[in-house]
Amino acid sequence: MKISYNWLKQFIKIDWSPEQIAELLTDLGLEVEGIESYQSVKGGLDGVVVGKVLTCIKHPNADKLKLTRVDIGTEEPLQIVCGAPNVVKGQKVPVATIGTTLYTDEGESWTIKKGKIRGEASHGMICAEDELGLGKSHDGIMVLDEKLKVGTPASDVFQIENDAVFEIGLTPNRADAMSHYGVARDLKSGLVQKELNLELITPSPSAFHIHNRTLKIDIDVKNKELAPRYCGVTISGIKVEDSPSWLQHRLKAIGLNPINNIVDATNYVLHELGQPLHAFDAVKISGNKIEVKTLKSGTKFTTLDGVERELHEEDLMICDAKKPMCIAGVFGGIESGVTENTTSIFLESAYFDPVSIRKTAKRHGLNTDASFRFERGIDPNITEYALKRAALLIQELAGGEITSDLMDIYPTKIKDFEVRLSFDSAKNLIGEEIPKEIIKRILTSLDIKVNNVTEAGLGLTVPSYRNDVQREADVIEEILRVYGYNNINTSRKLNASISNTSKFEDYKIQNIVSNQLAYQGFFEILSNSLTTPNYIALSEQLKEEHNITMLNPLSNDLSVLRQSLLFSGLEAVSHNINRKRNDLKLFEFGKSYHNFNEKREEFKHLTILVTGNRDYEQWHTKNEKSDFFYLKGILTSVLERLGISRFNEIPVTNDVFSEGLAFKLGKTNLLEFGLVSKSVRKYFGIAQDVLYADFNWDNILEIVKRHKIVFKAIPKYPEVRRDFALLLDDNVNFESIYKIAKQSEKQLLKSINLFDVYKGKNLPKGKKSYAVSFTLQDENKTLTDKQIDKIMNKLQNNFEKQLNAELR
Repeated sequence: MKISYNWLKQFIKIDWSPEQIAELLTDLGLEVEGIESYQSVKGGLDGVVVGKVLTCIKHPNADKLKLTRVDIGTEEPLQIVCGAPNVVKGQKVPVATIGTTLYTDEGESWTIKKGKIRGEASHGMICAEDELGLGKSHDGIMVLDEKLKVGTPASDVFQIENDAVFEIGLTPNRADAMSHYGVARDLKSGLVQKELNLELITPSPSAFHIHNRTLKIDIDVKNKELAPRYCGVTISGIKVEDSPSWLQHRLKAIGLNPINNIVDATNYVLHELGQPLHAFDAVKISGNKIEVKTLKSGTKFTTLDGVERELHEEDLMICDAKKPMCIAGVFGGIESGVTENTTSIFLESAYFDPVSIRKTAKRHGLNTDASFRFERGIDPNITEYALKRAALLIQELAGGEITSDLMDIYPTKIKDFEVRLSFDSAKNLIGEEIPKEIIKRILTSLDIKVNNVTEAGLGLTVPSYRNDVQREADVIEEILRVYGYNNINTSRKLNASISNTSKFEDYKIQNIVSNQLAYQGFFEILSNSLTTPNYIALSEQLKEEHNITMLNPLSNDLSVLRQSLLFSGLEAVSHNINRKRNDLKLFEFGKSYHNFNEKREEFKHLTILVTGNRDYEQWHTKNEKSDFFYLKGILTSVLERLGISRFNEIPVTNDVFSEGLAFKLGKTNLLEFGLVSKSVRKYFGIAQDVLYADFNWDNILEIVKRHKIVFKAIPKYPEVRRDFALLLDDNVNFESIYKIAKQSEKQLLKSINLFDVYKGKNLPKGKKSYAVSFTLQDENKTLTDKQIDKIMNKLQNNFEKQLNAELR
């Protein structure tokens, strides 16, 4: 939520710096995440001054250019070449001096420099309206008031507004602070605690009065549960046009685009007081009647964005005698909005049921400034005041008269909350006793009425706009946030209990692997378990019927729980690559969620993603790409760290991989990994190769818990290495050599390693050469040449018989 500092100072006159205000607001629980600077004209017209045209003659070398001498208050006038048709001697004009930076409508900058135009020196620029960002006209230069003093900065002439805009990370419970008035109200409470009792200034509605009753529109609220309060009034004789600059600046500062004076007025009051309003073109209201009701499910309705929507039977609608005109509290209709031809309006101010608005907004995928406030619960007792405030503002901006009674349908008043506060409860919850007088002062500053006082506590009435303060604990939280968390003393003594847990606790195993991967240059990520159902289409192994769907999703893209961690991981990869971080090594511990025959299950995973180069670019090392075998080595090292060294490698049939392997221990699946298919990468806009591994972490944990560590003494006798260069058929893989070797010698053969592969020149067609090393060792004695030769001869014979191999 954006809050303008200048706007805020209309409610509370304070001369603190924006940084001081931001610090206090954050202490009060309205966390200021950043402060942005706003200027009504970008650059503030620095370097632009008022000048007087002393002479103006035809350019000697150009028919459409003029050569001028302009006095800007310096010792010597400036010679400026100007192409505007309306420049003449004696005018006061805006002059951009050398070094001045101007900005285009798109925000691109350009700087005024010395130069020559058709052979004549030009030392500045006489500016048009659009060149200064003061309008859109480029018909000629701006001609200023002749009474202006030469050399006066243009920023003084045009009253450039400079503002600081707070970006507040508003928590969902603070509906009362969703406006400049609400923030100012909180700020006043914080200042009271600092013994600065400043007045809270609010716009007065006293000037509101009915001129005549020539345009009466009846209101019939048929569903009073969904619309507990509904107000309306008509205004006639208005003129729709652009808003004045001060109003446009206020809206632009908080990121809104001005539309016209009527719509801008309703938006202004929305962000000023927190009360959404809506203006209907009164001519378009059939039967001069407003009906607030629900409609039959499936009814078609076209909203302001031009989208035709199907209504739900629970959607509250604002209708006239014939048709729906607006989705109540969410979005207006295309046929009833204010246009440049509108001369009379019906102005609505209401309080709608928050739950109803929230469901409707989610159902239609709409998130508007109005729904944002209604669905969190606005002040039900500000409705009439906000309507009067908006009506007066519209009269100020667009003229017109109030032409009906102010109709207020409020059959059952929403009551304030009664709460009892115990001083002992406050002390126990806060951890420190706050003086009673300070507690009463804080509550009073928060508009919480103290009805009675006893030795034990207070009887309180909390205003209805604070719908998050209905319990004693809520009141204590209010006291503490205004008193200041930083003012509560913290204990110097830290108590802790010794944890008596198994070494096989899940988190301990996870920490071991996390540390190992971090040492190898990996970064841990944490992605959202909520995802889009569209990802199901990327893999035939994922089924729509296995989705667990959210009953009240935040959005369509976050409506189901993920069945796979791959896609959320690829989102992270795509996000980084789009920001020029192409070399990534990521891992994540998370869960997948599935609905199997109405039984919901979740499974733990460790996933790893690598792409780009293995290491950072350096001058003294060669960059190597992360490939299939690099990832396989990482995965093997993780399993070995957990004591899992023997497993089978099986080609994987997962369609998200273009090629892949699975590691299995017996029938237990340990992990799958491979090269992510091009079609999946394309969906995420990833052009480079991505490798992905998915550990079945539940299975890993079970195996680790059964694992027993066996210690052996370091052998006293040396090991011996022998190498074979084997000529093999192309279809023979290393695994075949490994298995034959292990079957041939189970006792003395300790390791087998493939250290070179050659295919090409000087080899027969369809053949390849494998260089394989064999390490032999007897732990009880030194091996003799006779024993070694016997083993190697046996290996050679078996390779020749079973693999048709030849020694090179």
